[in-house]
Amino acid sequence: MAVEWLDAGLARSVLPNGLTVLTELLPGVRSAAVGVWVRTASAHEAPDRMGVSHLLEHMVFKGTERRSAKALATALEARGGSLDAYTSRDHTNFQAHVLDDDLPLAVDVLTDLVRRPLLRESDLTLERNVVLEEINGMLDTPDDLVFELHSRLLWPEHPYGFSILGTSETVGALSTADLREVHGGGYYAGNCVIAAAGRVDHEEFLAALTREGWSEGDTEQPARPPLAAEPARRGARLVQEREGTQSHLVLGTDTFPNRDPRRFALALLTNELGGGMSSRLFQRVREELGLAYAVYAYQNFYQTTGQFGVYVGTQPGTADQALEVILEELRRLNRDGFDAATLAGAKQQLKGQLMLSLESPVSRMHRLAGFVLNGDRFRRLDELLTEIDAVSLDTVAAVAEEFFTPERQSLVRLGP
Repeated sequence: MAVEWLDAGLARSVLPNGLTVLTELLPGVRSAAVGVWVRTASAHEAPDRMGVSHLLEHMVFKGTERRSAKALATALEARGGSLDAYTSRDHTNFQAHVLDDDLPLAVDVLTDLVRRPLLRESDLTLERNVVLEEINGMLDTPDDLVFELHSRLLWPEHPYGFSILGTSETVGALSTADLREVHGGGYYAGNCVIAAAGRVDHEEFLAALTREGWSEGDTEQPARPPLAAEPARRGARLVQEREGTQSHLVLGTDTFPNRDPRRFALALLTNELGGGMSSRLFQRVREELGLAYAVYAYQNFYQTTGQFGVYVGTQPGTADQALEVILEELRRLNRDGFDAATLAGAKQQLKGQLMLSLESPVSRMHRLAGFVLNGDRFRRLDELLTEIDAVSLDTVAAVAEEFFTPERQSLVRLGP
């Protein structure tokens, strides 16, 4: 198998069947993180099967051709390692973090989960109840529910607005046939990306994958294409009453995918607005006015769109005041952008966050897979830092003018 060296210690191989494999050698650690990303998730679901990808992610842990549910749970934990999974909008991930000597075992366990689940009817009855409890927990947690409502407000008819967990009605109607259809239609080599980082040798890692059958097939099976996003609803409003002692507000809008060259300008603005204790929102809303304990800005990137937003939780009597302060700060950035000193400080903050985020094998593994999953080219860390330094005042001003317009923001207010 051909090996392409992207950087020192960082290699990529694309197998004939379409599987992309990436590794990064980190000689200073004694562990390895390995993950399998399946390009099938909630964005590929029909409304009446909402939550099927997430339920499948749960169900593979109930038993495989080689291991029981208990054996899956103990295989890596008994050796000090960990095993985890999650479902996002665009992909489903299964990952392990183990001692370097246990990397072949981690590959074995992850392959069992992804390629050889039993998906038994008897397990579905039990696991469906677990997921229904997860849904109930989200519905009972207003500072989680408000984000679900906001995504639905932005994309009411598009899977980017659907709940990843599904609803009690859709999950309750799912069958093992539905699960097997999603598994058979998405969990194949060409639709996967496998990445590992830590004390890992690329050739040995490829050999371990080959032993588990990942290299089978000489014909490429193409990956599922990204789902085109629909225009989001802008300037929409939703007020949903519920009992409680706080009002939870989210306002925000659609943006652009992760590979967009404006992503660093948006990150700089998001940090300055509400990215930490030094941000404008934290200082004004919490420190100066005492209106909230939690207030922050955030951004999410999907394959064909993105999302910017602000969250605040406050007493019902101060919700209008908190909202007006947030809108005022948006207007300031929308109108004025940054001055040179603010831009320089924001760049240093973002570069520091980026470098600190890559201090572990797990974060390195996610970074490797992210370039492929987002359809972007690989960039070395020094290239990314150079891109941040290259963001101009004009670029920041243009992004703020387009995306921080108060009239563009859609608002959800949940509470008394």
